[in-house]
Amino acid sequence: MPRSSRLRLTLIAALSALAAPALAAAPPLPDDMSLGNSKAPVTVVEYASASCPHCARFNNNIFPAFKKAYIDSGKVHYVFREFLTPPVEVAAAGFLVARCAGQQKYFQVLDDFFRGQANAYETGDVKGLIVNAGQKAGLTEAEINACLSNEAAIKSLNDRVEHYVREDGVNSTPTFVVNGQKLPDLDHEVTLQDLSNAIDPLLKGRGAHGPNHGAGNSGGR
Repeated sequence: MPRSSRLRLTLIAALSALAAPALAAAPPLPDDMSLGNSKAPVTVVEYASASCPHCARFNNNIFPAFKKAYIDSGKVHYVFREFLTPPVEVAAAGFLVARCAGQQKYFQVLDDFFRGQANAYETGDVKGLIVNAGQKAGLTEAEINACLSNEAAIKSLNDRVEHYVREDGVNSTPTFVVNGQKLPDLDHEVTLQDLSNAIDPLLKGRGAHGPNHGAGNSGGR
């Protein structure tokens, strides 16, 4: 990635650490990546970073059961918004490659990236993580390298993150917003029960019921 882009991405990481206003509504944006019924009664927005271990654990351990109970059932429209946390270049690489793979394979790449994240950090083979996730989605190594050096894509990613910091008040990941209301700060990583506590009251009167909270947490996005 060019030096100018690296410096700008580092600046965004610093901006994201600043105090920010409380999150309010999070209306749909043209560049949003989403899953499920766009007309679902509840919209859950997750702001997450591909380099964030907390985000990876949510993806690997909680998201499969959340998806089965709420997204696949049509109760929730899930929106994923990209954020950058250190190591910023790792987060950016994950998102750039996922977008290069196309909308249909975006979440596949992200899932592979999150599931390989811990091992990549342990072994130091971040490049292998990036290449493997891209190749599993059908990209060649040359295409992956082109994705990582695409200045227009890098600028778009920066612009999105700057918007989330400035307009949405995001300063940590993962951050969840349920029908425009930020999930309260917790003293633990987000669980399925935490999300259910925010979602289920919004489904009352619609003939919808929450999940079996003993459901397994296997599978990907």
